[in-house]
Amino acid sequence: MKKGKPIRVGIMGFGQTGRQIYELASHSDDVEIVAVADIGKPEILHYLLCSEVAHPERHELQGNFLVSPASRARLMQIDRPEEMPWDIFGVDIVIDSTGKFRGQEEMQAHLGNGAPRVLLRTLPTDHIDRIIIPGINADAIESSDRMISAGSATTTALCLLLHALSQRFEIECGSMTTVHAFTSDQALQDYAGSDFRRSRSAAKNIIPNSHEASLWLGQILPDFEGRILTSALNVPVQEGCLLDTTLVINDAGVSAEDVNDAMRSAVANYPGILDVVEDPIVSSDVIGNANSLLFDLKGTIKAGSNTIKTLGWYENLGHAARLLDVVRLYNNLDKQREAA
Repeated sequence: MKKGKPIRVGIMGFGQTGRQIYELASHSDDVEIVAVADIGKPEILHYLLCSEVAHPERHELQGNFLVSPASRARLMQIDRPEEMPWDIFGVDIVIDSTGKFRGQEEMQAHLGNGAPRVLLRTLPTDHIDRIIIPGINADAIESSDRMISAGSATTTALCLLLHALSQRFEIECGSMTTVHAFTSDQALQDYAGSDFRRSRSAAKNIIPNSHEASLWLGQILPDFEGRILTSALNVPVQEGCLLDTTLVINDAGVSAEDVNDAMRSAVANYPGILDVVEDPIVSSDVIGNANSLLFDLKGTIKAGSNTIKTLGWYENLGHAARLLDVVRLYNNLDKQREAA
């Protein structure tokens, strides 16, 4: 059977998420990365990519092109959306993986420069066309969507937990704290920034932080709007995050094992996205796992009559994989529309 034309994807930001997207796409036959915009020098971007992947020989730098078995991507030393000429690369969609350009005006700059759609790797700062979490609200996409977000790794993990458990239980309210690996926008030494706590060294502190998932949860899971509090603790770990969630369930007879059984059963409904683990794992054990939530069966505890505490693991690779899932969702929708 003849293969269809690959999806032409542009990436802005070749940090950890951008590199993971590129590496995942290099193993696919349906996604081609055609351009990468980043302020870094091509030689350094190639070096960083090769330092992280299992087979660096698969990725060559040929002048200003990053070449892999599936892609020949032009590397452009560009730092802002309005500077990147996406039209000359014929992209089908741009993934903005910078984490910086989250507003409508900046997303419109991508569109104005020739990107048919722009997909954020994080939550937006303005209301946009759609926030899509694969496995939860993929059927909500519309062909008219132009400004899209795939949430965040933490948002996806939380939404999967709530969505899976709400099929079995009535959840009244809850709170979530992500114990999160430190990020590239944190200072490694104490350095004066816009926030007091985030001005402290990420390498030697547990730093309390806010998390925006609660602000957008109602757009993804309307039944949970205003019912879940979210926060974060950034810790001195490079990879691997822990979702610590406490839920009040309207069932005095619910047990920890009932919740575990519900999560075991839910795995089949979210293939490649959700899984459970029986082993007593720690954060480093989840590195390289492309699931968006690895539910920790040993971490489930009941308190009082109807309060359940759960633990779940995830890392950024899962979110990179979900971003490509969203790319494919819209490509399939476009194909269906063309065929109609």
